[in-house]
Amino acid sequence: MKTKIKLSDHFTYSRLIRFTLPSIGILILTSIYGMVDGYFISNYVGKVAFAAVNMIIPFLMVIGGMGSMLGVGGSALVAKTLGEGDDNRAGRYFTMMIYLMVITGLFCGAIGFVVIEPVSKLFGANDSMINYCVTYGKICILFIIMLLAQYTFESYMIVAGKPHLALAGTIVAGLTNIVLDWLFIAVLKWGVKGAALATGFSQCIGGLIPFVWFLSKKNKSRLHFIKTKFELYVMLKACGNGSSEMLSSVSGSLTGILYNWQLMKYAGENGVTAYGVVMYTTFIFIAIFEGFSSGSSPIISYHYGAKNHSEMKNVMKKSIIILTLSAIILTASAIILAYPIIKFFVGYDNYLVELTHHALIICVVPFLVMWVNIYTSSFFTALNDGKISAIISFLHTLVLPTFCIVLFPLLWKLNGVWYSIAGSEVLSCLASISFIFGMKRKYKY
Repeated sequence: MKTKIKLSDHFTYSRLIRFTLPSIGILILTSIYGMVDGYFISNYVGKVAFAAVNMIIPFLMVIGGMGSMLGVGGSALVAKTLGEGDDNRAGRYFTMMIYLMVITGLFCGAIGFVVIEPVSKLFGANDSMINYCVTYGKICILFIIMLLAQYTFESYMIVAGKPHLALAGTIVAGLTNIVLDWLFIAVLKWGVKGAALATGFSQCIGGLIPFVWFLSKKNKSRLHFIKTKFELYVMLKACGNGSSEMLSSVSGSLTGILYNWQLMKYAGENGVTAYGVVMYTTFIFIAIFEGFSSGSSPIISYHYGAKNHSEMKNVMKKSIIILTLSAIILTASAIILAYPIIKFFVGYDNYLVELTHHALIICVVPFLVMWVNIYTSSFFTALNDGKISAIISFLHTLVLPTFCIVLFPLLWKLNGVWYSIAGSEVLSCLASISFIFGMKRKYKY
């Protein structure tokens, strides 16, 4: 039987991969379940509905980003506190952040429900798409607290040493989503309403499983719900730590508007549909890179709190090697499997297949360096340096993509939209590397 891995351990390649694998698995499965949603909507409701859902998803990602901010930022602070040996204070911080998550969900949900229609129009939805956007968005917002809980608890389960339980919860939630997608869309013909309900019910499972575990007697970890009070400085510190995750969601939403505007201009609904397929595919890349980065982040936080700089160097070096090899393998696989992936979504339309294939081949190549941006932002979050993490995220998800998406189509029209994805990743990589070298002396990695 394999020994349980603890944050305080020395990490070999095998131990690091084993520890981060559940986090990677959670995000991969989440991406696959999203792809299945796309499959049912595209093949049973139509490409207009598929384009509409992909158009409103960035707005839902903004709200989901609040969960990522509270989970990643809070867990980095909690892991650091555990590394300092203060379990009681870590428990207070953990409980406080869960209360904050519920309050945030209620507030964001109320606002989101009111503004969903004007936001859909702002994102570029035309008359044929607006009803799909509003229907899907409003139903998903009804379950928003469960979405935030799923994102938030994922990070705390890693800190509690139970990443495998978080993975099991994701598997159960995802399978529920797939079965309900089939039932609500393919059998009952509920369309995008069925897709949104399937997603919402699956989020309830994903959010409640870890919550129940933390309350149960089976929780033998150092992290528990205990009596707490709101501490403004600590909440601001945690939110600052996780601000890059929130910023990524907000920035992704804003750049999503620009992409949709440009695609509607140069290719209409077909362009938005093709972009949706490309994004579903690249979500696998993002899932692996973000899963590994978020999975290894508590290790860095713990050893930073314990002032074990040699282990920080060890984990960072091994992480870079693992991510580099993964990027090469993933890029080659995406190029080889491009046609089967695309036909899974839009095989009913030959023009869409060729348009999407052309876009996908351009867009996957820069993901050879995408991991640098994701890992670097997560690394500085783990060091509780929310400022540097936010700057990297801001450049990666908003400033450089906006610059490229505005400029490149002026030079290359529709191809410029696809080139802009590549250009922004490469430019962001250069910025991330400069921060890694620039802050090396301060953090002693």
